[in-house]
Amino acid sequence: MENTNSGKLYIVSTPIGNLEDITLRALRVLKEADLIAAEDTRHTRILLKHYEISTRLISYHAFNEHRKTAELLEQIGGGMKVAVVSDAGTPGIADPGFLFVREAVKAGIEPEIIPGVSSLTFAAVASGLPIDKFIFYGFLPVKSGRRGEAIKQIGAETKTCVIFESPHRIEKLLNEISAGIGADTPVAVIREATKMFEEVIRGTVSEVLQKTAGRKWKGECVLAVSPCSGIE
Repeated sequence: MENTNSGKLYIVSTPIGNLEDITLRALRVLKEADLIAAEDTRHTRILLKHYEISTRLISYHAFNEHRKTAELLEQIGGGMKVAVVSDAGTPGIADPGFLFVREAVKAGIEPEIIPGVSSLTFAAVASGLPIDKFIFYGFLPVKSGRRGEAIKQIGAETKTCVIFESPHRIEKLLNEISAGIGADTPVAVIREATKMFEEVIRGTVSEVLQKTAGRKWKGECVLAVSPCSGIE
């Protein structure tokens, strides 16, 4: 049975860098909500201060989401309007949010999704690779065995693949793709999207490795790979 009281759950997309990349609807929802559940309240407070929003903040992250989800759903059931935000982009896309949506639907509460900017769609378009169909792999496993299997799986894809990666591991990932899929595999590294030092590096894996040799990678990175072009 669908929830019929005045309580509401909003899943709100926020900027991935440039604070101007937020919709008017998102700003209205954040102002009108009774509570904002944020992945990092310190990070979200910067956005709220910029737009003079004083809504109360609480933490909602990967380490407390199971406990907090139940608590917040009870409050929504009692009439509270709760907005969920991650540090950047859309909650649920490699960030907390999926669990809340799933449990809300089970409880008869229909979430209202407030769309907006996403590093996934930004990278897919900026890559210059075919995106009539593409697949999102999120963050790859860190442990070598599972990571190797993931690289193998990516190599078998016939669509462009989009991967999130830490700047500390981006060079390693490029080398893994070179060894596991092919040095001629077309890729694009999208770094610091929408921010001051935004950068897109395109080419084959070997070309990108050559262009960035000796670099100390910094900032948020997304890698797009077109594996079918690199399979011999």
